[in-house]
Amino acid sequence: MKLPVYLYGHPVLRKPTTDVPADYPDLKQLVEDMYETMYASDGVGLAAPQIGRALRLVVVDGSPLAENFPECADSKMAIINPELEILDGEKETRSEGCLSLPGLSENVGRIEHIRLKWLDEDLQPHEQEFTGFLSRIIQHELDHLEGKLYIDRISPIRKQLIRGKLNNIVTGKTRCEYPVRYAPKKK
Repeated sequence: MKLPVYLYGHPVLRKPTTDVPADYPDLKQLVEDMYETMYASDGVGLAAPQIGRALRLVVVDGSPLAENFPECADSKMAIINPELEILDGEKETRSEGCLSLPGLSENVGRIEHIRLKWLDEDLQPHEQEFTGFLSRIIQHELDHLEGKLYIDRISPIRKQLIRGKLNNIVTGKTRCEYPVRYAPKKK
C-alpha cells in the first residue's frame, strides 16, 4: 500500500526514533509498503519517519542509478536498527534531494566510505562496508533516524537562500506527484 510521505515541517521528521522491537506487528508488510511508497515516489531510499513512524527502519534501492553509480546495482535492502561507522576518506560533495523536501536539491559533503551493522526484514544480522553513492544514500536515510535532514548539512547562507522554498513546503504551497502529508497548521 502506498503511504503518504511526510513533508518538511512535520514534527515526526525531527522526532528521535526508537529501535524496532523483534515482535513489531506486521513488520514485513510495513517494509513492503515502504518499498511501494518509495518506488511510486521515484525515490531510492525512504526512512520510517518519512511515513510518520519514529522507528529505526529504512529501505534503500539505488539500482535505478547503477548506470552512473555501479556500486548501486542490486542494492535493494531493508535496514533495521542500524549502527553506522564513518570510515576514512575525503569528503565528497554531491547533490542530494529528498522526498520530504520536494523540488529541492543541494550540494552536501559526506565521507563516502562507511561500515554498517543492521538487521534485515527477517531480523537477520548483517555487517558490510559501503562506498560511493550507495554509501551516500544510506547515510542520507540514516540521518532521518536521527531527526536530521540534508539541509542541516548545508551552509547557513545556502539555507537562507532556500528559505522561501522551505516555507512553501511548510505552508502547503508545494505540489507533488505522490501522496503527501503536510505539517499540521499552527493555531
